[in-house]
Amino acid sequence: MDILKTLQNEFSVSEHHIKNIVELIDDGNTIPFIARYRKEMTGSCDDQKLRDINDRLTYLRNLEKRKEEVLSSIEEQGKLTEEISEAIANAVTLAEVEDIYRPYKQKRKTRASVAKEKGLEPLAELLFSFTLKGVDLLDVAKDYVDAEKGVETPEDALQGASDIIAEIISDSPEARKVLKDLINKRGVITSVAKTEEDSVYSMYYEYSEPVTKIPSHRILAINRGEKEGILKVSVGVEEETALMLLDKLFIKDGSSSTEFCREAAKDSYSRLIFPSLERETRSTLTEKADEQAIKMFGSNLKPLLMQPPIKNKTVLAVDPAYRTGCKLAVVDGNSRVLFTGVIYPTPPQSKIAESEAKVLELINKFHIDCISIGNGTASKESEIFIADTIKKSPRPVSYMVVNEAGASVYSASKLGAEEFPDFDVSVRSAVSIARRLQDPLSELVKIEPKSIGVGQYQHDVPPARLEESLSGVVEDCVNSVGVDLNTASVSLLKYISGVTSATAKNIVAYREENGGFNARTDLKKVKGLGPKAYQQCAGFLRIPGGKAPLDNTGVHPESYDAAKKLLDLFGYSQKDVADKGASGISGKVQEYGLTKAAEECGVGTPTLVDIMGELEKPGRDIRDELPKPMLRTDIMDMNDLREGMELTGTVRNVIDFGVFVDIGVHQDGLVHISQICDKYIKHPSEVLKVGEVVKVKVLSVEPQKKRISLTMKGI
Repeated sequence: MDILKTLQNEFSVSEHHIKNIVELIDDGNTIPFIARYRKEMTGSCDDQKLRDINDRLTYLRNLEKRKEEVLSSIEEQGKLTEEISEAIANAVTLAEVEDIYRPYKQKRKTRASVAKEKGLEPLAELLFSFTLKGVDLLDVAKDYVDAEKGVETPEDALQGASDIIAEIISDSPEARKVLKDLINKRGVITSVAKTEEDSVYSMYYEYSEPVTKIPSHRILAINRGEKEGILKVSVGVEEETALMLLDKLFIKDGSSSTEFCREAAKDSYSRLIFPSLERETRSTLTEKADEQAIKMFGSNLKPLLMQPPIKNKTVLAVDPAYRTGCKLAVVDGNSRVLFTGVIYPTPPQSKIAESEAKVLELINKFHIDCISIGNGTASKESEIFIADTIKKSPRPVSYMVVNEAGASVYSASKLGAEEFPDFDVSVRSAVSIARRLQDPLSELVKIEPKSIGVGQYQHDVPPARLEESLSGVVEDCVNSVGVDLNTASVSLLKYISGVTSATAKNIVAYREENGGFNARTDLKKVKGLGPKAYQQCAGFLRIPGGKAPLDNTGVHPESYDAAKKLLDLFGYSQKDVADKGASGISGKVQEYGLTKAAEECGVGTPTLVDIMGELEKPGRDIRDELPKPMLRTDIMDMNDLREGMELTGTVRNVIDFGVFVDIGVHQDGLVHISQICDKYIKHPSEVLKVGEVVKVKVLSVEPQKKRISLTMKGI
């Protein structure tokens, strides 16, 4: 297999660019570095496409390696033929290779292997050759009776021969291929209840759906129901059709052994082939569902991480609870903790007046701009209390309910203890809730991505694959934003291209010992950070107010000469960059000619375009250009909702069958995929993302079931 050609065709990337991408990956370059600083070499492929190419490259290389192993094994057995070699060479999946290898694989003891030990293989071959005419099979089998070998009667001999024929058919790649195709096209997955009690799986108590149509979230749901012992799940296909296909492949009419072999084929199907293909089908469906769930989690995680920070604002965080009270934390615009405490506005204490006085005191004392409320237990009561309280504040204050998933994980973690050794676990959680509003990316990188909770069935998918995928999403986000080298935490630094956890700690240690970094070149003095790591990370690390203005931009040090030439060419200085940015340089370059300017500066046009953007807005945060999060000053109750009411809300989660929207009534409403827009869409993520502010209309409200149905149509 020509791997480069395969990648080129699958990803619609030129041969030249695919070759470069593979070489860059093999040379140890990270995906963020390749995506940002090697655009000319890759045809400006984005980070997601590069990750997909890398994943596929790994699969294809593993496929080639497995082909070599299988060829070697069959050759050692002296059974390799030109036909087998060609079949393996043409195989495009690992499953195909394993099907070809199946007859030659060392098996544990089977009924067929026992029969072969009894010397019945020649009888099986004779019967399966369909050359016997007008004879009684029992008479033929008499010659193979051998009491010493355990073949007591002709019937025993025929049974053993049948077992051997059944295994020959089962091991046939052709048989497996046609039956696999049949199941994939006409198979039906079914689930039935193993209990009479009501449960969250009740819709699957008597359920069936074609294998070709069942969506990923239903696969994962019935898998979980099966795992919990509530459902029994199976795959079915027309047995008559399957046997007819086997008949066409293996059975020849007109022989004394025809019906015998037909029965052996039937046994092969029911005992060996179908159970194996049923497991394989379910495994394939689960793998696809896992990948979809991981992809969905990643696509939700990215906009959550990339939510614009609320900069230079003092935030009061409220971590809601009942019995133990609501923990408070005041965090200033530089993320320093100014105050921690507790109030009891919720049952059973319900000290509302006392709690109100405390909150108003804090608002005035610390000049609170915004209140961040966790969405956990007692969140609704806390939100009502805060909404009522801020109406009495002379200072304008808004609030936002933030997703606190993972805050408790962080607060009880080693990292949380290191950051706030003197704080109680619940107080650390309140601080995290405040910082999530101030800078979601910096705070959420401290938590395992899978604990953030913006996916579906993330706890059911393979943990290693989920971690790998989500870490890639976090890495792309952190590097696309860039970080301040002199203030970034270890948690943030370790996601920077080329920086390991150990190197991140060494960067912070260098900072503490030397009072910070004055230039990017100081990175070369950090223990364990060699030339390759410097090349990978330097462009993503910013130094505001450092010696060189270019160190506060996304311009890579390797392009500093090009940036300086560009500034000189159009009459700008580095001081201009430091003061207010090289305003208007893009327009001047366009007038001059982009290609001409790129040639004079010695870089490609994609790199020059990136340099221009950085020179115009040094130290820019790309998140500032995204829609701001929606802050509230009041709350409604679910009972206030009426059919047809139009509201503005924030998308909290995007899943396969719709999106959940926070409309300010504590309970998120569901916009089903069919209610998102008038045009047909395959998936909600095509038009919506987490954090997006949308207008919705109420379709129905079921307070008892805590269900709100919304639509985005006709607004």
